[in-house]
Amino acid sequence: MESLQDLSALLTQFGREGCSQEPLYVALCAVAAADDRALALLAEAPPEQRKVNLLLAALHERVLAGAAPELAAYYPSAGGHRPPDAGLAAALSACLAREWPTLLHHLRHGATQTNEIARCAAIRPALDAAARATGARHLALLDLGCSAGLNLGVDQYVLRYRGDDGRVHERGPAADGRRAEIESRWVGAAPLPEAADWRLTLRHGLDPAPVNPADAEGLRWLQACLWPHDAARRERLARAAAQVAALPVSIVQADDCIAAIEPWLARLPAGVQPVLLTSWVLYYFGAADLARLRATVDRLALSHGLVWICGELPHLSAQDVAAPALPELPPGEVASSATLWTLRRAAAGRPLEQALGWSHPHGRWVAWAAACLHP
Repeated sequence: MESLQDLSALLTQFGREGCSQEPLYVALCAVAAADDRALALLAEAPPEQRKVNLLLAALHERVLAGAAPELAAYYPSAGGHRPPDAGLAAALSACLAREWPTLLHHLRHGATQTNEIARCAAIRPALDAAARATGARHLALLDLGCSAGLNLGVDQYVLRYRGDDGRVHERGPAADGRRAEIESRWVGAAPLPEAADWRLTLRHGLDPAPVNPADAEGLRWLQACLWPHDAARRERLARAAAQVAALPVSIVQADDCIAAIEPWLARLPAGVQPVLLTSWVLYYFGAADLARLRATVDRLALSHGLVWICGELPHLSAQDVAAPALPELPPGEVASSATLWTLRRAAAGRPLEQALGWSHPHGRWVAWAAACLHP
C-alpha cells in the first residue's frame, strides 16, 4: 500500500509533467497533494487504477453533474471562468466533504476512459500499414480496453494533417457538420503515406467496464475524463459518440480481456484480417498480465494470422525493435509522453515487429518512420 507521502509525490509529479497544458489541473494537483482527505481518496483506488487521472476525472464528473458548485467556478467545461487562486483549496475541501460517497465509488470502481479519438490520426496510418503488410482489404478490428469503442469509428472521422510546410492533407470522408473532425500536425521528414485500400468489415471491442456513450451518465463520465478547458475535444467526443451509435459495433464486457481474444478470432468469418488494437491500455497492466498478453498475441499471430497495432509509451509498445528517433516536435510539446506505435505480426514462422512512428498521446501530432511508407 502506498503511503500518503507517496501519493502526494505522485500528484506533485503529475501536476509538473502530466498536465502542464491544463493550468487548472496543475493547481488542483498541488492543492490535492497537500490535502490528506484527497490523498486518502486516491488511496482507495485499486493499485492498477491508482492514477491521478482517475481522481481528477471523479472530481470533474461531480462538477459536470452540478454537485460541486464551488469547484465549478474554476471549470470552463461547466461555464466557470475563475482562474486558480487561493480559494481552490476550500472548494476542493467542500466537494470532498459533500460528495465523498460518490467520489469513493468512482475511485474504487471507476476507470479512466479518455476515448481520445484524435488518436485516430495515428491509428488510421497504422491500419494502412497493417493492410499493406498483410495484403488484406477486409479488416476485423478488435479494440482491447475500448471503453466506449469510439476508436472503432476510425474510418468514419474527418482527418486533417497539417505538414511542416503548411500543406493540409485529408483522409476519410468529407466534413458535413456532423462527423467528428480531427486535426493533427504531421511532423518530421517522412511524408504522410498514401492511403491503403482497406475497409473495416467488423468492429468489436473488449473492456472490463465498457461505457455506453448513448447513456447520459456514461457520456458524462467520458466528458469528465477530458481536460476541462478543451471545448474542441468535448465537441469531437459528442460527435464521435453519435456516429459510433449508428455503426454496427459490438462491445463485450470481459473481466479477462486477454482470454477473450482467442474466442473472438474463432468466430470471425473467412476472408477477413484480424487486427488487435491497444492504445494507452498497457499502462494499466501489471507485469504478469503484460507478459501473458504478449505471449497470447504471438501465439495467435502464428496460428490465426493476428496482427497487433500497439500505441503506448515506448517501454511498453516495443518488444524487439529500437524506437526510431523522435523528430523535432512542435513548440510547447514534450517528448516524455510521446506514444510509440508498433505493428506486430507473424512472418516466416516467427513474430515480426515493426516500429511505425510516434504521436502525441492525444493525437495532436504524428511522426511516421520513413521505412513504413511503402510495402
